[in-house]
Amino acid sequence: MNLAQILTLLVLVAVVAALIWDKVRSDVVALTGAAVLLMTGVVRPVEVQGAFASPAIIALASLFVIAYALELSGLLDLAIAGAVRMCRRLGAAGIWLLLAGIGCLSCFLNSTPIVVLGAPVVRDVATTLKLPPRRYLMPLSYITVLTGCCTLIGTSTNLLVDDMARVAGQPRFGIFEITPVGLPLALAGGLYLFLFSGKLMGRAVDGPVVERVEDTAQIVNGQVGDARLFAEPRPFQPGKAALAAAVFAGAIALAAFNVVPIAASAFAGAVLLILLRVITADEAYGGLRPQILILIAGMVVIGIAMEESGLAAAATKALVGSLYGFTPLVALIILYLLTMVLTELLSNATVAVLVTPVAVALAESLGVSARPFLVAVMMAGSAAFATPFGYQTNVIVYQMGGYRYMDFVRVGLPLNLLTFAVAIVAIRAFFPF
Repeated sequence: MNLAQILTLLVLVAVVAALIWDKVRSDVVALTGAAVLLMTGVVRPVEVQGAFASPAIIALASLFVIAYALELSGLLDLAIAGAVRMCRRLGAAGIWLLLAGIGCLSCFLNSTPIVVLGAPVVRDVATTLKLPPRRYLMPLSYITVLTGCCTLIGTSTNLLVDDMARVAGQPRFGIFEITPVGLPLALAGGLYLFLFSGKLMGRAVDGPVVERVEDTAQIVNGQVGDARLFAEPRPFQPGKAALAAAVFAGAIALAAFNVVPIAASAFAGAVLLILLRVITADEAYGGLRPQILILIAGMVVIGIAMEESGLAAAATKALVGSLYGFTPLVALIILYLLTMVLTELLSNATVAVLVTPVAVALAESLGVSARPFLVAVMMAGSAAFATPFGYQTNVIVYQMGGYRYMDFVRVGLPLNLLTFAVAIVAIRAFFPF
């Protein structure tokens, strides 16, 4: 190994260890790693600049602004109020319909603000109906993660994998290209949660609620989320709501029909909302969620260092050597399981950066299309169900519902296995080697 590879490996190990240790904010960890790589000359300033201006960052930032405009217009609150009335009429079935509706939103909007807004509603409606809130809060988090897998923009994982694959020379994904895999995944997972989650939770449903107290500073910094600190009622403004919804639908349509990339349409939509005074510039900055954007940008810098130093190629060569003689299907299964395990330990951005170059190189070494391998990384990279800390939405419901750690293992581990099986079958059906 040359000096650049050794430095990159040391930074990577340190970043992974810090993320597992979980005592320092993940965005700070990623920025520190990027700074070390820059100072040691492993990456150049122009490459760092490119990471912060990558299409994934532009698309996510723009979508955050559009989503915040929808929230400020009162449209989301209006939808929630209607859902509450429905739940009071239909009882427990209404709550499951509410979860399905929230899941549909998560196909196009980041799951974290959706859970932040929806979790108190689900909790209060369940309490009003004299139903245990914990029966529904964990499924709320899982459903938003599952439905986020249905489109390219449903989760930052998908956008980042697409971006890293483009760097590796692969064509970009369409906004609905992964839907044939993500939709069966979401339907199977949703049916499992409806039928079995309550039984598997056991005492978590019947026992007294002990709501965990979190450090307010950590909540503000974005490490954990307390929905009570974010869910502010917004008065409904019909004009602004109509414009925000139209701009959002237009941005999605332009990307879906391949008129322009999602980064371009979402960016133009965000700027248009400011020009139309649906949202002010200051409000737009407030909706950016920089901790998520900086985490992703920092991890992209580490990914670039892995590519430039040759570390990714060396790691791929070792993996490919260990899989010599295996069929593409077996290699796909191993890659999915490896990604799924890593996702339970690390952030989805970290996993996307680590595994995407390996997936591309693995496919090339086998002489098959990289598409099924990339879709596997997208699906497994969001499948963080077996721990309360694998995904930020899990943390939100974990502290609100007063769950135990093992509650997530009991419900989430079978969900991991189910989604793994469905994903492999769907990938083989819709993304041939």
